[in-house]
Amino acid sequence: MVFLCRFGVELMKIKKVINNNIVCAEDDKGKELIVTGKGIGFGGKPGEEIDSDKIRKTYKMASSSVQRRLMELVEEIPYEHLKLTDDFIERIRGRIQCELNENLLITLSDHISFVILRKSKGIEFSNPLLTSIMEYYPEEYELGKECLEMIKDTFGIKLKTDEAGFIAMHIVNAELNTSMNEVYDITNLIEGCVQVAEYYYDRKFDRKSLAFNRFAVHLRYFAQRLFSDTVFEDSTEAKDETFRRLIKETCKNHYKCSECIAEYVKNKYNKEVTEEELVYLTIHLKRINSTR
Repeated sequence: MVFLCRFGVELMKIKKVINNNIVCAEDDKGKELIVTGKGIGFGGKPGEEIDSDKIRKTYKMASSSVQRRLMELVEEIPYEHLKLTDDFIERIRGRIQCELNENLLITLSDHISFVILRKSKGIEFSNPLLTSIMEYYPEEYELGKECLEMIKDTFGIKLKTDEAGFIAMHIVNAELNTSMNEVYDITNLIEGCVQVAEYYYDRKFDRKSLAFNRFAVHLRYFAQRLFSDTVFEDSTEAKDETFRRLIKETCKNHYKCSECIAEYVKNKYNKEVTEEELVYLTIHLKRINSTR
């Protein structure tokens, strides 16, 4: 977790000047932290007390290894790129109602800085998963587009919408607390499950419907559990044999579809789908087919 403060860390002393706007500091307990602010490092020397009036924010990570990575990053990228990313993450926190991995500040700052550098050299990448990202992570994609607007307004740089998809993936990664490679695997698995279901029902789902959005969110965490080999933990009816039997009997068609999804997962990823997972897939499949 990142602890952020404005104007209020007492007895902080400079440990190392990174640049005019960033210093590595120590608090009164000897803990290392990153401090940013306009001109905060200008003319500063190790051991000097920091002028609290110049402090914009302080960064103190829960993990010492993440703190070291942040230290390395701020020595490599412009302060303005870090500041824009930090402002953007504040916007994300106001919209995404879940805890975000503290690595997001590092991975996203690094990504945005690299994108801006690439653009200055006339290099832009296409995003092969853009359509899937727009469909399965709509809120994160919208935030990605807003980030592109922030970059355009701040630096006068216009980026392709493909980049909004890449930024969205970083947000999803922070939500799921996983690796970027796994996020791509999760996205591909979601796409595969949706294709199986659409083939089974012989129709295209409405990507803008609430039922589809709920189905996609469920598949996101379903896929995460599969790749992390985590058993579905739920204290509700899904664990009750009577409830499971009722779902199988009253929703036979949808349960059969969930079994087809399980077969796809088994064949492609060699992962077993539990009875509890089948029940919840069935419930979501019933909902998405009730809104035709």
